[in-house]
Amino acid sequence: MLPWVAVGSVGSSAILSVYCVTQQLTVGPSIVINLGTWINFSFFHVDFLFLIDALTSIMFFTVTVISFLVHLYSVDYMSDDPQLILFMSFLSLFTFCMLVLVAAGNFVVMFLGWEGVGISSYLLINFWRARLLANKSAVKAVLLNRIGDVFIFLSMALLWQIFHTLDYHTIFALAPFAPDIKIFDGVPLTTLDFACLALLIGGVAKSAQIGLHTWLPDAMEGPSPVSALIHAATMVTAGIFLFIRCSPLLEFSEPTLLAATILGALTSFFGASTGLSQYDIKRIIAYSTCSQLGYMMFACGTSNYDFAIYHLFNHAFFKALLFLTAGAVIHAMDGEQDIRRMGGLIYLLPLSYICILIGSLSLMGIPCFSGYYSKDGLIEASYFNSVSYGEFALYLGSLSAFFTSFYSFRLIILVFIIPPQGPRALYTSATCRDAPTFMAIPLVILAIASCVSGYLTYKVFVGPTPFWQNVILVLPHHYNNEMEFIPIRYMLFPLLMSSMGILCAFIVYYCFSSYFNRVRINKFKHIFWFLNFKWFFDPIYNYFIGKYTLITGHTLFENLDRGFFEWVGPMGLARIVKFAVSCTRIAQSGYLISYIFGLFFGFVLIIVSPSIPFLTDDDLVVVFAMILIHPLLMSDDDEE
Repeated sequence: MLPWVAVGSVGSSAILSVYCVTQQLTVGPSIVINLGTWINFSFFHVDFLFLIDALTSIMFFTVTVISFLVHLYSVDYMSDDPQLILFMSFLSLFTFCMLVLVAAGNFVVMFLGWEGVGISSYLLINFWRARLLANKSAVKAVLLNRIGDVFIFLSMALLWQIFHTLDYHTIFALAPFAPDIKIFDGVPLTTLDFACLALLIGGVAKSAQIGLHTWLPDAMEGPSPVSALIHAATMVTAGIFLFIRCSPLLEFSEPTLLAATILGALTSFFGASTGLSQYDIKRIIAYSTCSQLGYMMFACGTSNYDFAIYHLFNHAFFKALLFLTAGAVIHAMDGEQDIRRMGGLIYLLPLSYICILIGSLSLMGIPCFSGYYSKDGLIEASYFNSVSYGEFALYLGSLSAFFTSFYSFRLIILVFIIPPQGPRALYTSATCRDAPTFMAIPLVILAIASCVSGYLTYKVFVGPTPFWQNVILVLPHHYNNEMEFIPIRYMLFPLLMSSMGILCAFIVYYCFSSYFNRVRINKFKHIFWFLNFKWFFDPIYNYFIGKYTLITGHTLFENLDRGFFEWVGPMGLARIVKFAVSCTRIAQSGYLISYIFGLFFGFVLIIVSPSIPFLTDDDLVVVFAMILIHPLLMSDDDEE
């Protein structure tokens, strides 16, 4: 009964989010809610401020609806787990922190939610604590995101130095008038550029862009509902959301937009190419998430923020569908995740096949599915933009679309279409059946949304729409006004690449699979190894960064922490006190004649002190005399 409390609570939030979206569509004004003063220290004042506008309402709807479906799915998926209630609590905490992040009215409240989703992700990825890989993956996620957190904090400090506030509205209003101050001489970057670049690095870590992406595939060690929630509606979308929220600020930093375009295009290519050689069903979908986040990032870099949030919205539905369907397949195959040990499941799991097919077609960008409207649209819009490297993003994004279609259709063929490849016991077991009721309902809802969400919401998100009002700002020289006049070759290029990917996957893995396996092993094994080892990011980090960081840390710990600091700190102080006590005990002999002699010597010293140069100060004489007569102040009882 208790898990249903969490399901009902998140479901109520989803209903309220629908009301919030309808109000923004009809009435439209932004609402600022001030819950009072949070920090008031000298000149630093921060209110507990929340901002409800069009962007917030869309994120409310996306987060709560996906979270509600994941909660409902988890009731059946985790029914055999003895800690089901704890798991549902963690899911609800994750959702709450994400809602705080998207509803924040200033950077400090946003940072509260930002850190909240980080700790929640650790709790969920490490939910099965007995698994060593889950422990390591959770720690890895926290450490890499901590790098981004440091840069977010640095960005907040720089923004405070420039604007003397951290409220969104004030900073965005003053951004055009930011002083042209340079931190380093000879570097053509202003303080605002450094603040925006630090903001970008924070988003790169949270949204798993290339360089700080390695935590995302390893996060698959958590339960499948966790993967769906992290990848579809929370955490990884937080960096993209922050970039869209700060568009009135980032538009005035050309280096940040250029960096976002290049990073996003490289990330989309990296994620798509790496997914070609993976065999874990969840990791394949995880790398597709990395690739799709790259699309959203270079859409922001080319000032197509409306396409970025539009794709984020559509991506939430079909990516949640893919992960939850993969969870249903893993559940049916008794925990098996290697697609090479599957096959022939189209007859045993027909609902899962239909759902994963719909999700994959939407991911590929096939017409009539939601991904086509947003994914192909942002690839095309990236070229017709005055920001540099738009053409670079177009061609790299189109090549990524080819790879995405290839590995998506490869997954469908290897899991569902080819003859069974796994042990007979897996196919004949009682668990090898389609999703039960509370797992099937979310799959059906998400499948329908993956088909219709793109078409139904296009006019709301994209184009000359009044929905965004002043939430998204695009400067005139960044504005794309040629979308209606795109040549047909650019419109068809991403779709052509996706279609070629499907055809190539069908030929390689269905028609001539044995021949191409031999060719791959003999001629392309080095390329395959390079992709299978994920461009060797993990080995490079482990050897060149992790190894030497551990060695340096151990050396500093032994010589600095346990050496110098302990000697001058607690242990050194103890030695000094012990030495002083041992010296004092010499004077405390217990003989009366010694104390009388000390008293007499002190009086003589006071009398003759004016003739001694270093004892001309009266205070020093008194202190010295007190030290000498100190033994007389101790009673015999104290000594005993």
